Amino acid sequence: MTVYTPSNEPMPADGPSVVPAATLVIFRRPAGEAARQPPELLMVQRAREMRFAGGAAVFPGGRVDPADRDLAANLMPDAPIELAAARIAAIRETLEETGLMVAVRQPVSAPAAAKARHMLLKDGRLAPVLAQFGWELEPERLTLYAHWCPPWDKGFDTRFFVTDLGTGAVDVTVDATENTRLFWTSASHAIDMADRREISVIFPTRRNLERLARFANHDDALADIARHPVERIHPRIELVDGEEWLMIPDGHGYPVRGQIKASADRG
Repeated sequence: MTVYTPSNEPMPADGPSVVPAATLVIFRRPAGEAARQPPELLMVQRAREMRFAGGAAVFPGGRVDPADRDLAANLMPDAPIELAAARIAAIRETLEETGLMVAVRQPVSAPAAAKARHMLLKDGRLAPVLAQFGWELEPERLTLYAHWCPPWDKGFDTRFFVTDLGTGAVDVTVDATENTRLFWTSASHAIDMADRREISVIFPTRRNLERLARFANHDDALADIARHPVERIHPRIELVDGEEWLMIPDGHGYPVRGQIKASADRG
């Protein structure tokens, strides 16, 4: 029997040996005449050579580094360290992968973000970047949305966060190493692209796009999160009419719980 644990705690000692990671779903509201359209989300297409999810379209993110934990402990000493470090990792990885600096109290210009990204890519730590530019982080602007973890060793124990950029254009640039493309799209359009095989999406991304497609705005997402306390989701194999399906448990806010195992890309 699978035991579900709160997302502010590490994987229990008797669980699989996993890699803490974080990813960020960034909302942007279309401007002008398109303002009534669904919110746009920032996605990155990973290089095919990457070990995990090679070639797939995902949200910005990556593993939690030791330096993320150090910065989290300094900035949020009273917060659960697993959750705080994941927030820092999501902010850092977003800057590395897209050139977008989020959750900063001061306005950030495009040239400053570009310089910060260059510094981060050389050093690998977010703390010196913040000190160099005099930026103050507001990590609480990232709201915990979901938590996925495959039940096997070396799997990515990934906390998903959401944040809202508001309305307007922002400068993003692909890093051309881990990723080959950046694009803004609505969740429903991303699903359509996947169905037309214009992009590939792994199982967790597909399930999250289906859930995100139900939200008319960032506030809808926050309301849905409030209705579904976040716990680790462990996908599992279930037999449905004699056929193996990859499924997630009910009760986490997902309109589609699974798909036939043979058709599911698990990364």
